[in-house]
Amino acid sequence: MMTTLLIDKAIAKVPFLADSKNIKKIPLSGGITNLNFKIEADGRAYVIRLAGEGTDQLGIKRDVEYAANKAAGDLGIAPEVVYFIEPEGYIVTRFVNGKRIMPEDIVKPDYLARIAKKLRLFHQRGPKLKGEFNIFKRVEMLTKISKSNNAKFPHDWDWIMQKTNEVQKALEKDTYTPTPCHNDLLNLNWLDEEVAGDIGEIRLLDWEYAGMGDIFFDLANFSHHHRLNEEQVEDFLYEYFGEVTDKQYARLRLMWPMSELHEAMWGTTQTGISKLEEDFQGYADLWFGRFRQHVTDFRWEQWLKDVAKKK
Repeated sequence: MMTTLLIDKAIAKVPFLADSKNIKKIPLSGGITNLNFKIEADGRAYVIRLAGEGTDQLGIKRDVEYAANKAAGDLGIAPEVVYFIEPEGYIVTRFVNGKRIMPEDIVKPDYLARIAKKLRLFHQRGPKLKGEFNIFKRVEMLTKISKSNNAKFPHDWDWIMQKTNEVQKALEKDTYTPTPCHNDLLNLNWLDEEVAGDIGEIRLLDWEYAGMGDIFFDLANFSHHHRLNEEQVEDFLYEYFGEVTDKQYARLRLMWPMSELHEAMWGTTQTGISKLEEDFQGYADLWFGRFRQHVTDFRWEQWLKDVAKKK
């Protein structure tokens, strides 16, 4: 009932929808913290995204999300934004008639090449966003919120922080240039738009974590969400940079567990603030486990050294 009321209120605030006589509202599945609806009106289809309650505590700024999504739409990366509902921060985009790119397909060379090019396009041509995405500051912020909500922390938290500090110190030897990044490249955020009589066009959804960040966070975030193997990591880096150096490889490998830690801390924070019936603790535990696995790789010390190389 509450959701119906919210979507009706949202529609009333969009001029070209408010006047429409024949509106169809279809809930879309897939999101955890936000609600998405497909709206059909006058022969066109849109998606309205209702921002989740309490998501500001996760450091989400809706005006930054809008700016990133709008720019990505203009660049042909995301579905185009057609309206921004204020002050609620709801985004209305064109509905993309597409299919999910399955995890076993997205890691194939052709897809990796197309994904690398989409990311590079946003990194190079995206606007300067009014929000920062620094992984170390984000983990700090999520830790603070989790502690204030008495969330459960893993028994080896001190060691997890020690490994995180090792990465931070190593990366400080060659600081990154803040670049517009997406920062949430899980599988469900990629769609293959069906284009009549042609090869599909990849679209990237959900820009709520977008901000000025490190391109290697994006590359590592995609890599860990899709569990790329050695060969796929090399392919991915080659498609992005046109070469694969020890330094680039090491930066991606160090950011990989940092990105997993971010997932774990997102889950931990949600256990304290979310009213949804989701197993956020299980999600956090899973990602802490993956973090441990990657920071104990036998090449760890080598990667910490390689990031300081000239190339």
